[in-house]
Amino acid sequence: MLSKKTVPERIFDASLYLFLTGIFLVTFYPFWNILVISLNDATDTMRGNLYFWPRVPTIESYLTIFRNPEIWSAIKITVLRTIVGTAASIFFITLLAYPLSKRNLLGWKYFSFFFVFTMYFGGGLIPTYMIIKSLGLIDSFWVYIFPGLIGVFLMILVRTFMEQIPGEIEESSKIDGANDLQTFFRIILPLCVPVLATIGLFLAIGHWNSWYDSYVYTYKPELKTLQAVLVKILNQFQTAGMMSDAQQLAQGSKRIPVSSESIRMAVTMVATLPIIMVYPFVQRYFVKGIMMGAIKS
Repeated sequence: MLSKKTVPERIFDASLYLFLTGIFLVTFYPFWNILVISLNDATDTMRGNLYFWPRVPTIESYLTIFRNPEIWSAIKITVLRTIVGTAASIFFITLLAYPLSKRNLLGWKYFSFFFVFTMYFGGGLIPTYMIIKSLGLIDSFWVYIFPGLIGVFLMILVRTFMEQIPGEIEESSKIDGANDLQTFFRIILPLCVPVLATIGLFLAIGHWNSWYDSYVYTYKPELKTLQAVLVKILNQFQTAGMMSDAQQLAQGSKRIPVSSESIRMAVTMVATLPIIMVYPFVQRYFVKGIMMGAIKS
């Protein structure tokens, strides 16, 4: 039979819920305000005092973005990049992490040092560009996939997770006649679902938000990613006008359908909403994957 809570316990619970509610409002409101501004008329937004809902609702900013002929090709490239890049990275990261999780591997210390070294030291932009160019990846879709195929930090998370799997499980599978590949695919991978979902979220966010490699390594418009196109649209609206919105408004009552402010808010929503919608599907694995795959001290 459950015991009734005392008055101090109820006060503590109420204070805790109040504190968590305050944290939620502080973190959620900026995102909500961006959505409100993106859905409000640009001229009306200039009046200020726009807090909780649009005064003059409109989707003109979003229509302006999606009327751009490059946006749909960019969405296709970004979605394809996110799916292919995330799946390929998970596959090769786990393939690398599995042998490195065996401390009795010949040369384990040297292999581990080699990969960890790359986390702290790189060749720089120019040598990296020259290597990618020599590999024929410039203006290729695969320039989004191959250079970042293996993330060492994520590999360490997976490796540490695998090290915590009891060795008896692998021994029993080998007694049953399974070889290393069968053990890896049929035993180890199913047990690693939490950490794989966690690194999959990291990888997907990285691919979705990436724009710099598109800016540096591609020149064809059909290969530009969504983030690169959104940055281009935003820059066009910030630099195209010779006069500020206030000056245009002062010259007459002509309605301003969109502004750099409304476009910036709409761009933010278009860039962040899709990847935010993925998080609930992997949330139940996230904490478990991080905690069990954390680097041991």
